[in-house]
Amino acid sequence: MTRIARRNRRMSRMAAVSAAALLALSACSSADSGAPAKSDSASASTSSPGKVSGDVTVFAAASLKESFETLGKRFEKEHPGTEVTFSFGGSDSLAASITGGAPADVFASASPKTMKIVTDAGGASGTPATFVRNQLEIATLPGNPRKIGSLKDLTESDLKVVLCDKEVPCGAAAQKALDASKLTLTPVSYEQDVKAALTKVELKEADAAVVYKTDVHAAGDKVEGVEFPESADAVNDYPIALLKESKNTEAAKAFIALVRSAEGRQVLSGAGFLKP
Repeated sequence: MTRIARRNRRMSRMAAVSAAALLALSACSSADSGAPAKSDSASASTSSPGKVSGDVTVFAAASLKESFETLGKRFEKEHPGTEVTFSFGGSDSLAASITGGAPADVFASASPKTMKIVTDAGGASGTPATFVRNQLEIATLPGNPRKIGSLKDLTESDLKVVLCDKEVPCGAAAQKALDASKLTLTPVSYEQDVKAALTKVELKEADAAVVYKTDVHAAGDKVEGVEFPESADAVNDYPIALLKESKNTEAAKAFIALVRSAEGRQVLSGAGFLKP
């Protein structure tokens, strides 16, 4: 073999070794650059916000019962590990309980007046938001055997009529409608919330009651509804608020968000509530 041939052979071997070394270095470099990417992904995963969990206690006007129970079930389904507990009743009684120290996370009232009891006492966190409105309707026995067709008909002396207490939003609204019509009505009883008033008719203990459209809707064929034009002058706004003493603010905010969402509005509208 000539000297030139031997030299060319040595140079070829050196080139092959250099190429192999470069390939190995490149592979190590690629592996190293991939490690931080995996680490960043893991870091992003662990830094994501925690899920909503725990118990939420909601104090709500009696007229919201069916709608809120539906939304409560949806909330628990959407947020596994949560549980929504409701306390339904007259808004004035609920407000008094909250200002008296009753533990609750959310308050949904049937009127701004009863919500003001809580806000004036410093019990609300932030400004309450109106999420629906509600209008009155006369509930009669099925088939409307007494042929009640107007608010004035309720003033007939032989009719047994039930109203909500005047301190309760539905009672205050009914009185407003009566005053606007210059009518005087003497009920057989004043009830502490709208469901109690409606029950009197369902049990045939009264011929009629002035309640909300939503309650007539919820009662189905147990009663018959009679609309009256004066109800347009006594529509109630429903505000909702996060309570200052809430023990689970994140879950409470999430429930309020559901109530005010398109999904919440669909459920409430389906029950007969009006848009705010």
